[in-house]
Amino acid sequence: MSIKNNFITFIRDLQDEICSALEKIDGKATFREDHWERPGGGGGRSRVIADGNVFEKGGVSTSVVHGDLPEVMAQQFGVTNSKFMACGISLVIHPLNPFVPTVHANFRYFELYDQDGNLKDSWFGGGADLTPYYLEEQDGSHFHRTFKEASDPFGTDLYPKYKKHCDEYFVNKHRDNEARGIGGIFYDYLRPNAEKTAEELFAFSQANGKAFLKAYLPIVEKTKDIPYTEAHRSWQAYRRGRYVEFNLIHDRGTLFGLKTNGRTESILMSLPPVARWEYDFHPEPGSPEAQLVEWLKPRDWINVQDKG
Repeated sequence: MSIKNNFITFIRDLQDEICSALEKIDGKATFREDHWERPGGGGGRSRVIADGNVFEKGGVSTSVVHGDLPEVMAQQFGVTNSKFMACGISLVIHPLNPFVPTVHANFRYFELYDQDGNLKDSWFGGGADLTPYYLEEQDGSHFHRTFKEASDPFGTDLYPKYKKHCDEYFVNKHRDNEARGIGGIFYDYLRPNAEKTAEELFAFSQANGKAFLKAYLPIVEKTKDIPYTEAHRSWQAYRRGRYVEFNLIHDRGTLFGLKTNGRTESILMSLPPVARWEYDFHPEPGSPEAQLVEWLKPRDWINVQDKG
């Protein structure tokens, strides 16, 4: 099979695996499935979970869209009279308990063709990142370490490089460069070349996609039953406001989906059910909330356990 068909199979299987595991750990809520079609070509399979024991709202969506490259994207890529195919899986999970972090992951593949259908360009993108409201350092270390272990077989230089990309990407620049969370890995425009074949890049994306549950579920198991108060929920909603700001102002995936006439319900599936804003709010110095804000900047998460 082609890379395109292999990638489509991969994301659909991964969607099934992740949804099944999340339903099991929640114990109450199940995913609602929605098949949709894109007017310009292609479609997708969106799954949403809500009002569970563990997950307040979450979405795991796969899509395969194709057709004439929209003019705004043609200008961005510097091409004319082109067709495209984009396939990917995207997920965002917003837990109910403020001690359980929100998580996001996305793995995608893009092909660009001329009007005759000849392949002109292709690339891979993806990553995963963690957005906690309260955090034990070891949990942040576990998340980062899992993706480092998934990436290292393809080159020990990759995790540091893509961790740096993640730190630079998930930033609210309008909030004095405050990070959305504690990062993870992020890569984009990985093109086949003399150093890495398309098959190798696909295997790299597969390895990171398959690492997602290993990175996230142990943190959920550890934190989902911690008692919390309305004050904890209030802080969670405040930090979710920052999540909303990033997704609507800076996120490439959101902007790409809207520019290519994607399905709005699926594109905005990432937004939390409840968020709030408070004018010029600052957490109490020395509080767990203030500690979290201190961690919202690039730092070494791999060697946390070695620092005593």
